[in-house]
Amino acid sequence: MVSPHNNSLLFKNLVKYRKEQDGVTSRLDLYLIKIYPMHLDHQRIAEENEAILSAHQTQWDCFRTVSSQSDSYWEECITRLSAMQIAIPSWALGTGGTRFGRFPGGGEPRNLEEKLADVGLLHALSGHAGAISLHIPWDIPDDTAAIRQQAEELGVVFDAVNSNTFQDQDGQLQSYKFGSLSHTDAAVRQLAVTHNQEVIDYGKALNSKSITVWLSDGANFPGQQNFRRAFERTLDSLQQIYDHLPNDWRMYVEYKPYEPNFYSTVIQDWGSSLLLASKLGPKAYSLVDLGHHLPNTNIEQIVSRLMMEGKLGGFHFNDSKYGDDDLTVGSIKPYQLFLIFVELLEGIASESFAWMIDASHNVKDPLEDLMQSVEAILIAYAQALLVDRQALNAAQEDNDVTLCQEIIQQAFRTDVRPLLAEVRRRNGAALHPILLFRKLQIRSALIEERGSKVLATGL
Repeated sequence: MVSPHNNSLLFKNLVKYRKEQDGVTSRLDLYLIKIYPMHLDHQRIAEENEAILSAHQTQWDCFRTVSSQSDSYWEECITRLSAMQIAIPSWALGTGGTRFGRFPGGGEPRNLEEKLADVGLLHALSGHAGAISLHIPWDIPDDTAAIRQQAEELGVVFDAVNSNTFQDQDGQLQSYKFGSLSHTDAAVRQLAVTHNQEVIDYGKALNSKSITVWLSDGANFPGQQNFRRAFERTLDSLQQIYDHLPNDWRMYVEYKPYEPNFYSTVIQDWGSSLLLASKLGPKAYSLVDLGHHLPNTNIEQIVSRLMMEGKLGGFHFNDSKYGDDDLTVGSIKPYQLFLIFVELLEGIASESFAWMIDASHNVKDPLEDLMQSVEAILIAYAQALLVDRQALNAAQEDNDVTLCQEIIQQAFRTDVRPLLAEVRRRNGAALHPILLFRKLQIRSALIEERGSKVLATGL
């Protein structure tokens, strides 16, 4: 992981002369964070880790002893887990809300530069948030070169760019009220196509390599829309966008069964997404949002099918109780998340997937929520690595249902948090990211810098 601003003499000198007062963060500490709220260098994190290193080492040694696996086995796991980088969406850095209201906290990012700063902070603390996903037109950079330089200094890359045809923008001549890429009016469809092409151009300037297309297009009442013609118009529009892709880019076609339209959605399920991706060409893939499924859908089976066809592009991670609730990853259905990663291990070594969190933290600190989500994803991945694949395959071939369940649940019931803490320690990240975030009073520093009555842009 890149050490943010290790080349800053000012920052090094401020760290050198930092003073602690009775174990409480000093005013100079707050000044440091105020100037560089995103820049926690490895030296400071290592100092904080040192205070709890003994306890961690005891847990890590115990974990390895109980497991009875070889050191080489754990080294391989650490290597694979270290490589996992999860994109943070720019719109998730502020407080979420519903149509009933929104209760924002203070210190939210007011512009793209501050959103990048927050992602840099998350990456420094967790070691696994080394990418940001932008939503256009909310996040159009004023100075592309400066934004790219800032991201490079933070060790952050630009993940998929996201288009927005689900709401009208100020001054927009045509409306998306009755659809965008599927609209009956060719002028509206062209407006939506042109927007997506412009989003690709913005992404190219930032060295992104993919675009995610999610449509709210659909109908609220029976008879409102001709299903076939709407789908054909959508395919034609997507083809124009696809043809604008650079050779090394990907298009992710997202699906959703309902909302904001409640009778039908044009791209309502993984079958429709797969059909479109297959017709568009080899650069088009399906994108799985965990919240975009009806209750009790077997998402892990969908993942297996898409991967089998070579059309699984990536994920938007969240969790839900009822519908597209966008709750903290792993907060409701951690077992399902684990089972998804069990299937993913069939092809994760040979395929390239896009990982992104897509959550709405209505009543929690957004940065703390994102750290919890990153941890949940890594836990599921680590647990899946512990599954004895050879024994599972043999039990499946023998139709030994009981043994299959025992093998799977043995891995799921393993507390892998000492393993993940060791991964973070080796990568120069915090042993306990949320605890360090709170100890350093980073939210207080952000409020002091940005204000207590700020709304993150784009929400």
